[in-house]
Amino acid sequence: MRVLVGVKRVVDYAVKVRVAADKKAVDLSNVKMSMNPFCEIAVEEAVRLKESKAATEVVAVSVGPKQAQETIRTALAMGADRGIHVQTDLRTDQELDSKAVASILSKICADESPDCVILGKQSIDGDFGCTGSMLASLMSVPQCTFAANIDFEKKTVERETDAGTEVVAFPSLPAVFTADLRLNEPRYATLPNIMKAKKKKIATLSASDLGVDLSSGNEVLEVFEPPDREAGVFVETVDELVGKLKDEAGVI
Repeated sequence: MRVLVGVKRVVDYAVKVRVAADKKAVDLSNVKMSMNPFCEIAVEEAVRLKESKAATEVVAVSVGPKQAQETIRTALAMGADRGIHVQTDLRTDQELDSKAVASILSKICADESPDCVILGKQSIDGDFGCTGSMLASLMSVPQCTFAANIDFEKKTVERETDAGTEVVAFPSLPAVFTADLRLNEPRYATLPNIMKAKKKKIATLSASDLGVDLSSGNEVLEVFEPPDREAGVFVETVDELVGKLKDEAGVI
């Protein structure tokens, strides 16, 4: 079984983002970038499939600027076998939308013929959470989103919902899965594996050569900082709390 896993380069989750001077985007200058956390979970699941002999090859794919190769190298250091970099200078946090990324991935899947595609459920920059569903639709294959557990023998997926979890079945492979937070805990790449990753192959393609419409249907009008929250207050008694909620906040 060949597994194709998507990885995205995003602003590191620990970084406090700044709004650019033109208020049209987030300022990415001198900002630490890393692999999207949900993509790390997807890579870990793919690597575990290979370690269990369920998969024979793991291919990591990333769409983005030249620096996205660093993200692919991280996936290779975690255990992926080879990488594919679809290069574009469009900003992947707003200029390149989910439809375009799904279309690019569908072209890659047409060439690679994976038995299984695993993506993160969403990226922490755009938070759209729909690339996996769009990709499954373009490929005309089953989709299992927000996966907390995948059982390939029983062909079932436990998925996260607002009310807890539910177990759904997928009829066959190929299929597209999106990884939720509790699917696994990603490993840290060891130094020997980081060194080995430097020798693994990364094929580079141009997004413009794939015949995909890269235009976005969305336009960012303004990006701004969230308003500062007012400081909280301490109350001495339950009666005082109820009074403030009723008389000041007007919520009861």
